[in-house]
Amino acid sequence: MNNDNDKDEDNDNRSVTNVGGTPGGLGTFLLGFAMACIGGFLLTHQVTVVGSYWSFWGGSSFGVTLLPMLIGVAILFWNGKSVIGWLVTVAGALFIFAGIIANMHIYFQPTSLFNTIVMLILLVGGLALIARSLRPYGKKQEQ
Repeated sequence: MNNDNDKDEDNDNRSVTNVGGTPGGLGTFLLGFAMACIGGFLLTHQVTVVGSYWSFWGGSSFGVTLLPMLIGVAILFWNGKSVIGWLVTVAGALFIFAGIIANMHIYFQPTSLFNTIVMLILLVGGLALIARSLRPYGKKQEQ
């Protein structure tokens, strides 16, 4: 009747090799994690990120996007508990962050088809092995 004791007994019977609360799968999880990390590294290593001309309501207007955050900081220096000051500061910072993201160009560097296939198989295969490791393995435990 006491569910707390049942939970403690379940925790005591768990093994290090149990992944995600299911029996078995640690080896598959670790292999999948290694594959996904290697594939992700190789894929991102082939990508070049370049900034571009910051434009908003005309040419070179980074200063215009910086003004709301500076006004919010000024309000916070006047009164650190000002909700409006915090809102304007956070909104200004998000505006700048969105502008940086919007003005980036991402290019995939030329590589061979074989390298691309190896990178994608490592990444997707690793993610699939991680997902598979979360399912029960081996003999079903008697309940």
